[in-house]
Amino acid sequence: MRPLSPREFRRLAKRLGIKVEELKDVEKVSIVLSDKVIEIINPSVSVMTVSGNTIYQVVGGEIKEVEREKPVEEIEISEEDIQLVAEQAGVSLEEAKMALMETKGDLAKAIMLLTSRKAQLSQ
Repeated sequence: MRPLSPREFRRLAKRLGIKVEELKDVEKVSIVLSDKVIEIINPSVSVMTVSGNTIYQVVGGEIKEVEREKPVEEIEISEEDIQLVAEQAGVSLEEAKMALMETKGDLAKAIMLLTSRKAQLSQ
């Protein structure tokens, strides 16, 4: 099968009921993923409408991948939680607070973490 010129493609698409329109002056297309953003600089973008569905075709351009920063979660830890973990694990309030921050406020995990660390240090 020989390649179609843009003109032949438009004619064929029109016969098949496909509406094709080229977007002019596109500067950037961004694809946002959970861990990164893919940016396509100065691409050629076509919009096709087929049976009521819209299809965007992005071709060419310089590609840049940018890692997304993970949002920092603010964890509110009460003084009672710090006191409880410190008493149960037999550590200072500061160590208990650090363990709670490390375990994102999970009391049981913080106590287990501290007791396992204490056991490793005593060996």
